Amino acid sequence: MILAGDIGGTSTRLAVFEVRNNALRTVVERTYPSREHTGLREIVNRFVAEHRPDIEHASFGIAGPVVDGRVRTPNLPWFIDAQDLADELGLAATELLNDLEANAYGVAALAASDLIPLNVGVPGTAGNAAVIAAGTGLGEAGLYWDGKRHYPFAAEGGHADFAPRNALEIELLRYLLQTHEHVSYERVLSGPGLHNIYKFLRDTGNAKECAAVVEDMRSRDPSAVISEAGLQGSCELCVRALDVFVAIYGAAAGNLALKIMARAGVYIGGGIAPKIIAKLKGPAFMDAFTAKGRLKPICESIPVRVILNPKTALLGTARYTALQAALLN
Repeated sequence: MILAGDIGGTSTRLAVFEVRNNALRTVVERTYPSREHTGLREIVNRFVAEHRPDIEHASFGIAGPVVDGRVRTPNLPWFIDAQDLADELGLAATELLNDLEANAYGVAALAASDLIPLNVGVPGTAGNAAVIAAGTGLGEAGLYWDGKRHYPFAAEGGHADFAPRNALEIELLRYLLQTHEHVSYERVLSGPGLHNIYKFLRDTGNAKECAAVVEDMRSRDPSAVISEAGLQGSCELCVRALDVFVAIYGAAAGNLALKIMARAGVYIGGGIAPKIIAKLKGPAFMDAFTAKGRLKPICESIPVRVILNPKTALLGTARYTALQAALLN
């Protein structure tokens, strides 16, 4: 039995899997609100007490940089140690991997129905691939192609410097530098990032707030309110904020594609993309993705797909564990 976890700033998913006929089968699965708990160890203890699984292996995909089996999560006040978790579970060891690395492992487990294409590109091209995902934060990962199979690896490009491409984005950078010493891509490409773009457009007089949106934000997540009003077209400020967000998202995904030379494809993961798929299908995302000067033809040839399956990282963590334990071929 494998215990796998997908630990994000908003939710923590835990599941027990067994391997049958070279495939993973879910035995039990639970989701916990991350911020209602003091740490992953507390959640794991609760899960084990509730379900008492007979666990032989355990791994956890975590939103944050994994260094020597430890993570200090950037969007939660948690410190996670692989050996502490192993001791708690009565195992010799557990594995921690970055959540986007887990997503990259999960790509191989996805069905065609789990993906929506934004760019067909040149299907079937062999080579590296990449994953970028905006949610509570912004994550990135790569998949190295050795000529026979892909090997996922973690990256922390979401914390790289935000690179504005036009006068409006330069103004956005200057606005954010008033309150942040370092403005990363995550400051604009995430749930809080969408809210940052909204506040920038409001405070600089680019568009006016709508009373209904302001009222809705009092009781709901601002980024969800902004994206919904932007998709509905009911608030000009929200429409503008979502348009800026989508264009920057496309540019960042194109940057990642070039850095990794992801000719086999770029996968757009995270919780935001499926909710704004109508906007992502518009021209702004791919226009920004391919606007890379002399390398525009390369970017145009790269398949780009949105991941719809919210359990990709969980499946990927389980798949990683099974591969490490030689339970899968």
